[in-house]
Amino acid sequence: VQLQASGGGLVQAGGSRRLACVASGSIFSIYDMGWYRQAPGNQREWVAVITSGGRTNYADSVKGRFTMARDNAKKTVDLQMNSLKPEDTAVYYCNARLYDGRRNDYWGQGTQVTVSS
Repeated sequence: VQLQASGGGLVQAGGSRRLACVASGSIFSIYDMGWYRQAPGNQREWVAVITSGGRTNYADSVKGRFTMARDNAKKTVDLQMNSLKPEDTAVYYCNARLYDGRRNDYWGQGTQVTVSS
């Protein structure tokens, strides 16, 4: 599966931003889809996941502010980010994960989100 993330940009603290990830090349609905982020000098961290069955889970740092959704027909996942904080500044990566006896991870190219104070 190939992933293309978009929607990053500059936003003021307290504002909102919507990221999108479009998948191609495989059966999208079987993948668990996630968003990760990496701030300068930090390791990549998990942000949110939506399973193939539609269940969502969020990192504590974004819970209540970020919402993830998927559209299997369009092969897309969105990350709606509200009440953004400067500490949300990072490159955001879309991830597709499939277990077939082992874990298979696929990554998009990343999209930069910068939150100004």
